[in-house]
Amino acid sequence: MTAVINISVEQKSRQNILSQAVKKYGQQLFAFVRKRVNRLEDAEDVMQDVWYQLSNLSNIEEVVNIDSWLYRVSQNKIIDLYRKKGSALFEEVASEDRDGVQFIREVLFTSASNNADLELLKKEFWKELLASLDELPESQRLVFVQNELEDKTLQQIADEQAENLKTIISRKGYAVKYLRKKLLNLYNDLLLNR
Repeated sequence: MTAVINISVEQKSRQNILSQAVKKYGQQLFAFVRKRVNRLEDAEDVMQDVWYQLSNLSNIEEVVNIDSWLYRVSQNKIIDLYRKKGSALFEEVASEDRDGVQFIREVLFTSASNNADLELLKKEFWKELLASLDELPESQRLVFVQNELEDKTLQQIADEQAENLKTIISRKGYAVKYLRKKLLNLYNDLLLNR
């Protein structure tokens, strides 16, 4: 009888984590995916795969940064979709910072359907970016992910975190500086191969 109760409690805990993840990240994650694929149906397929993979995790309670996990899996699913279909699923997202330097987003989402080497380099870049994000302090990582990957404004982030806008700007600046330093060699390789 005790085993049945433990399984039931465990299932409820898993269901609670899943429902909270869908509620908290569903819309933002869908927007993230939708911007990077051409068709609504593809975005829905990617999202279904992401939620399915999350629901099948045997250790869902041990996932520390569920938002990072969701974005990482989403990006991998988009890359898988891109490989399967062989079409340009990434939109070019060009933007510049105050110094006129292109943001990492442009490199990560530029189509490279005719260049297998560039596609492999981009995959390596994503891997390095996600690993580097995990090295950042939580406050900096969160601001960077929300601003650059979820497309939230810095003001929205400041309001949500009940922080001063200048604090959020500072956190983003530290994150960008750290990521640029960590990813400079890969970034330069990407620009040379474009």
